Amino acid sequence: MSDAARTIAGARALVVDAHGAPIGSEADALELISAAYDAEAELVFIPIGRLRTDFLDLRTRVAGLFVQKLVNYGHRIVFVGDILHDVAASTSLGDFVRECNRGTSIWFVPDLTVLEARLTAAV
Repeated sequence: MSDAARTIAGARALVVDAHGAPIGSEADALELISAAYDAEAELVFIPIGRLRTDFLDLRTRVAGLFVQKLVNYGHRIVFVGDILHDVAASTSLGDFVRECNRGTSIWFVPDLTVLEARLTAAV
């Protein structure tokens, strides 16, 4: 299976395949930007399971550099999956997730149902 374009609650999205090599570098972000443009997608949907193991450790700056690149190119990012254990282990990650979820550019959601509800409410 590979990345696919689809419409989720009226928003065009690039849905990153749940299987494949870990992603999280700036180079990975550039590849996703290119794929999103090809798919005419405004939203990039990334399964938590595809992230590099150091992505959610904010001290590494991996997450910050990755999301900054995507947002600078005008894409919204949705990380989908369960990160409750990671958030419980890191106050700074919990703060980051809460701040992201307050905005419109970066969201962390547990599943597609929550994403659809948020997108529908945003319209």
